[in-house]
Amino acid sequence: MADDTPIAERVGEALCAADATLAVAESCTGGLVGSLLTDVPGSSDYFDRSVVTYSYDAKRDLLAVSREALDAHGAVSEAVAGQMARGVCDTADTTWGLATTGIAGPAGGSDEKPVGTVYVGVANAAPWGTGASRTTVERYGFEGSRTELKRRFAERALSDLLARLEREVQEP
Repeated sequence: MADDTPIAERVGEALCAADATLAVAESCTGGLVGSLLTDVPGSSDYFDRSVVTYSYDAKRDLLAVSREALDAHGAVSEAVAGQMARGVCDTADTTWGLATTGIAGPAGGSDEKPVGTVYVGVANAAPWGTGASRTTVERYGFEGSRTELKRRFAERALSDLLARLEREVQEP
């Protein structure tokens, strides 16, 4: 039976159960992930911040995304999504970092990265000295209007985070 509980609420429950915190770095979603999280009463117990880093300069300044990654791969890339997730996790000093970077259109796509492409980065900060911190990045493709794509990107990011949280509980 499918769980009808909104994804942001399920993420909040999982973060609370793990006594974990979250910060988000958003590009293509423009703050929507943070908005969905803060729609949940009590989200201040686990949600620290959402940083909208739409430009290259913002990604470099606020998240320490490297110039080399931006030059070599572009803002919409696996490398940049991973650096965004790690950067927001580290700068906010949270347990988890979540990042979105993609192309919501209607223009701006290419054959390699069409409109509807999004990269979702999920990073966790393991306890100091363990060397167990890990970042994963997934690429997805969706169809729809700009507004629909932003919503799909945000919900996919929250789903990816929830999946990682649930795996961490099963495999500490």
